[in-house]
Amino acid sequence: MSTNRITVDPVTRIEGHLRIDCDIKDGKVVDAWSSGQMWRGIETILRGRDPRDAWLYTQRICGVCTTVHAIVSLRAVENALDLEIPLNAQLIRNLIMASHGIHDHIVHFYHLSALDWVDVPSALKADPKATEKLAQSISNWPNNNAQHFANVQERVKKFINSGQLGIFSHGYWGHKAMILPPEANLMATAHYLEALDYQRRSNQITAVLGAKTPHVQNLAVGGVANAINPDNQSALNMERLAYVKTLMDELGGFVREVYLPDVTAIAALYADWLPYGQGVTNYLSAPDFPRDGKGTEFGMPGGYIPNADLSQFHEITHFGDPYFEKNVKESIKHSWYQGDWTRTPYEEETEPEYTDFNENGAYSWVKAPTFLDQPAQVGPLANVLAGVAAGHEPTKKYLKMAMDRIGAITGSEVPLSVLHSTLGRHAARCVRTQVLYDMMQENYDALIANIASGDYTSFNKPVFPKGEQMGFGFHEAPRGILSHWIVIEDGKIKNYQAVVPSTWNAGPRNQDDARGPYEASLIDNPVLEEDRPLEVLRTVHSFDPCLACAVHLHDNERQTVVRVNTA
Repeated sequence: MSTNRITVDPVTRIEGHLRIDCDIKDGKVVDAWSSGQMWRGIETILRGRDPRDAWLYTQRICGVCTTVHAIVSLRAVENALDLEIPLNAQLIRNLIMASHGIHDHIVHFYHLSALDWVDVPSALKADPKATEKLAQSISNWPNNNAQHFANVQERVKKFINSGQLGIFSHGYWGHKAMILPPEANLMATAHYLEALDYQRRSNQITAVLGAKTPHVQNLAVGGVANAINPDNQSALNMERLAYVKTLMDELGGFVREVYLPDVTAIAALYADWLPYGQGVTNYLSAPDFPRDGKGTEFGMPGGYIPNADLSQFHEITHFGDPYFEKNVKESIKHSWYQGDWTRTPYEEETEPEYTDFNENGAYSWVKAPTFLDQPAQVGPLANVLAGVAAGHEPTKKYLKMAMDRIGAITGSEVPLSVLHSTLGRHAARCVRTQVLYDMMQENYDALIANIASGDYTSFNKPVFPKGEQMGFGFHEAPRGILSHWIVIEDGKIKNYQAVVPSTWNAGPRNQDDARGPYEASLIDNPVLEEDRPLEVLRTVHSFDPCLACAVHLHDNERQTVVRVNTA
């Protein structure tokens, strides 16, 4: 059979401008190219500015994952200055990271990815009582009742009868790869709508502690700007902290009783999809949730796993770990920048040089990062596998819970190897969310105890010496390891580089022409309908792409255009 080239441009339900090209032969992907389609030059804008302002600019790299760029930017500057921050500041930052991470994961599964698996119009064919039986068999969630499902069914019916599907526009409804029974589709649609409310509660925690969201305003090089006084209405007081606890408790029910059961149920019902989407199996993650002001003890481990071999796990132990610093490089061989080099971030330049899309030359604004000169996959799957390799008990507990649930539905034991897949990334993200909720509880309790001890300190003033300082900061963001790299000279930014999760995953071929993680994961994916490449989107969406955009682009704002050519 001939080989057909399909181009999906833009890929929607992500943050940013992404184009995917695939060669299809005999109903499978045989080659793929991932192209980031926008450049804004934040790194260039920062040159010559005050390092204390960098976090405010870098938050604008994305309109969704904003807090992560702010926090990692602070860490880069603080590490360059060898600056310790107060324990209260570390704990407040940790709470913001946890609440933002839970929000991000809920939104990713329900609002950015679930519509690749759930056929919403099919929900109209469901029996609400049968849906209640299905839902109650996997969860004790109070809204899993026939009346609630009937109400949701009526709402969906009104959408469809109006001819204006609103949030459910542009789905590949009725696609051959959509196999859930109507009752499962109704259950998932109901939980999609509930998730809109619960992700908001997680965001409220970020707003209470961070002054607003997106783009928090409470951070500073040296700590946080939150004045702490249990009895002062103008400061972070016990009333505000009690409200945070209330939101945490409400959020926990959804995380435990809806998100985990839904992900495991869909993974089990789509068990035939477990072999697809493996791609790159070198995994890189960062330790996070520091328990001290210097970042030497962490609540969650991180490190590097080569070739899916957990026995070869190399742990990253502290903020300045040279193992990480010395082994991160980026290549621009296939990127739209001047030159052809592979360098460490400290040595990089970001000088744009656009050409037309050339699959054998430059075809993306995204650079190609490597670790130990190899491409690496980042994200919740890397984070969970690092947790298993490091013997992290919370990760092991929730992973076993998820795998047992999948096995109970499929009727067979599920091996760890199935995580190296499209659905495995969703399962890992759900496991990480459970761990994040535990981290939130731990850091909240620690903050309350530290304030109760009489410690109200939240900021240490930074000092910028003459001469040159270099530093990097990392963070295990919801979409994977994020690092910022800074060179400071006489108190001003001389060079600044950000190596973001989607640079790792969406990167083009590197200096050795090895495919990036998106590209590699698409090989051998089935494509049943070339003019509706649902299976391509499933795998790309499973990474939770964030292409460093200025604003969040929802699926309903732009229609995906698919071009099919004979190659």
